[in-house]
Amino acid sequence: MSRVILTIPMLWMLLLVPACKDSTDEERIYRVQGTLTVDNRARTYMLNLPPDYHDDDTKTFSLVIALHGAGGSASQFETDYHFTEKADASNFIVVYPEGVARESVLALRTWNAGTCCDYAMANNIDDVKYIRELLDDLVRHYRINPARVYVTGMSNGGMMAYRLACELSDKVAAIAVVSGTMVMDEPCNPDNAVPILHIHSVLDTTVPYAGGTGLQGYHFAPVDSVLLVWKSINNCSASPDIPVNNDRYTLTVWNACAETSAVESYLTQDGGHAWPGGEKPGNWADIPSTAIRANDVIWEFFQRYER
Repeated sequence: MSRVILTIPMLWMLLLVPACKDSTDEERIYRVQGTLTVDNRARTYMLNLPPDYHDDDTKTFSLVIALHGAGGSASQFETDYHFTEKADASNFIVVYPEGVARESVLALRTWNAGTCCDYAMANNIDDVKYIRELLDDLVRHYRINPARVYVTGMSNGGMMAYRLACELSDKVAAIAVVSGTMVMDEPCNPDNAVPILHIHSVLDTTVPYAGGTGLQGYHFAPVDSVLLVWKSINNCSASPDIPVNNDRYTLTVWNACAETSAVESYLTQDGGHAWPGGEKPGNWADIPSTAIRANDVIWEFFQRYER
């Protein structure tokens, strides 16, 4: 009996040892809920560092800026689109900035992408300035390769990605837009060519691929017209290639563009106003396409380019 009593404390110590962390482990931060003051307004964001960020102090990392849609948030984008999982697996840093919230009970967040959307547009929020200052701050404090900074966005966030391509081409290596379009209220005149990836469903009625009236009565330009604008901006070959055209999706590619850029479009026959391969944000939302996985397509595209 006495031998058993003596070994119980020893057993407890053995069980507790794996749960202990040294001071170095405790100092290793991988998640940051941040705030940056821009134009006297507190702007929020969420940052995720990949699992091996702290393993080599000399290594730099690519960064993806992920922009939620109207009414979305950092956590919604991360959760519904499984985006951090993909970033961790690909060894990328990802930051989820948040749009300004409407001053109401619902407090819906939007981006001022030009002629859309809602509170951010109506109050002329300078979201380009916010993203520029956020990026500069992140590059100062984290080991980000400034030549490998990318932007992706859903819906209104995709519209904002187009605006950033127009106005921050000196900082952005490529963009990927899902279920959005370009709504610039001034001509798009980037200093550099910007590789463009566009993903959309032919069934989308919120931001119709063919253009027309959609979300909250806003009028949107046809996506085909937007792609032709970027084909011209990037000085691409006159005619696109169509390597895939089946009953699930069509892939259209303009190659031979300036500065080794490209313009690519995936048009799915299923889904709707949604992130292909992701989850529905709510019962009210469209079912995501299963023809492609947006995360895989986006990462394959981004990894080809650096500024």
